[in-house]
Amino acid sequence: MKAWLGALGVVLGASLSACSAGSTALVDSDSSALTLATTTPATSLDFTTVGGAAIPAALMSNVYETLVRISPEGEIVPGLAESWEVDSTRYTFHLREASFSNGEAFTAHTAAWSINAVKTEWTNGLKKQMDVVESATAVDDHTLVVELSRPSAGWLWSMGTVIGAMRTPTEAVGTGPFAVAGFSPNEYIALRARPDYWGTPAKEDITIRYFPDSLTAVNALRSGGVDAVWGVQNPELLDALDDSIETAVGTTNGEVLLSMNNQAAPFDDPRVRRAVAYGIDRQAANDILWEGRAKDTGGAPVPPTDPWFSAKDYYPYDPTRARALMEEAGAVGTPLTLTVPSLPYTQTLSEFLYSQLTEMGFEVTLETAEFPAVWLSQVMGAKDYQMSLVAHVEPRDIPTIFGNPDYYIGYDSPQTRTLLKQDDMKGAVDQIMEDMPALTLMNMPNIVLYREGLTGLQPNQITDAIELRGVQ
Repeated sequence: MKAWLGALGVVLGASLSACSAGSTALVDSDSSALTLATTTPATSLDFTTVGGAAIPAALMSNVYETLVRISPEGEIVPGLAESWEVDSTRYTFHLREASFSNGEAFTAHTAAWSINAVKTEWTNGLKKQMDVVESATAVDDHTLVVELSRPSAGWLWSMGTVIGAMRTPTEAVGTGPFAVAGFSPNEYIALRARPDYWGTPAKEDITIRYFPDSLTAVNALRSGGVDAVWGVQNPELLDALDDSIETAVGTTNGEVLLSMNNQAAPFDDPRVRRAVAYGIDRQAANDILWEGRAKDTGGAPVPPTDPWFSAKDYYPYDPTRARALMEEAGAVGTPLTLTVPSLPYTQTLSEFLYSQLTEMGFEVTLETAEFPAVWLSQVMGAKDYQMSLVAHVEPRDIPTIFGNPDYYIGYDSPQTRTLLKQDDMKGAVDQIMEDMPALTLMNMPNIVLYREGLTGLQPNQITDAIELRGVQ
């Protein structure tokens, strides 16, 4: 049976009727909906100013679409562009007939505006991926020309992610198979299937509900309150499921990053950062958090689906070497505050990290920051932290995290920035790992649970979107 979302429309109308760029206009809806539960809440609908995965996960591919799409195999395929030609730094896109959910036509003019707005209006750090664009110009309603300042191997792929979202200047709406029917921060996003969608319409209206933890979400699935749970973070819960609940395990872009503030003591010393890398047992962390289901990336911030992934173990577990580096740097006995967001997986890992960091010589204090509001403000915004822990799930986000010294990690490497500009990703990863600004503990799996009879839910999250159009 379909699960009803109580009090749908609490925030319909005036509270979000005047939408800023990147937020999303609402449409009236009083229909029942299939319900997807997850534990990573969206605090707004404005991905142009707010980082993180929750907003793109709900809106990309569902509400907003892109010129190109990324297939489950990681290939670039047509999206709103039916075809395109590349001549060195010039990309010519031939656009299909489509409309926004407010009835406006999608044209090369709105496509050009969407691309240029990333450069001129966005404050989200992901906007850096659009720096290579010199200009975006509409030749006619269905022909768009984009000029790059230099050849780029990664730009077209990134256009299949949130920075490639096609929007309209007059109202924050998309061309996708859904329109937003309701939203309450940290509680839910309701998506209404569009009968006027240009392509194959979505099967059902869908509501994404946010739960405080996986246990509560799974209990809701057991009781029939939701139809599926996305991103279960407690694999031990799988042992108690009955036969009416199905399980699927997919891939993600989620690197669990142990971040160190490179611009503040003690992590302004690379020897201390390398000590941390050698002193953390990544396999033990994987066993604790995922019962070994996660992928070890050798400490590097590269998911196994990326072409520059290697099987190299950059920092094998070596507590003796870690202690020696701490002593060499004069860091034994250094006070260290580990600021952990209030998320299930980070809380689970915090005691383990406390033990490992203490063993290598730190005087550790654990601090919890409410996620997302406090953590985003304190750690990512004010950079008021020494060490933290969170999963970065944006696809191919190495330039964002490691190519910008103003980002919260504070990693400032001209060599790395040069390699990134040259699209030498393998060289950039090697340089990053030499400097060790942050340690990737593991690449997260995506565990999805759903009721018997539900179909069309794809567990693999190749980009930043949860694909919902085929769910029924």
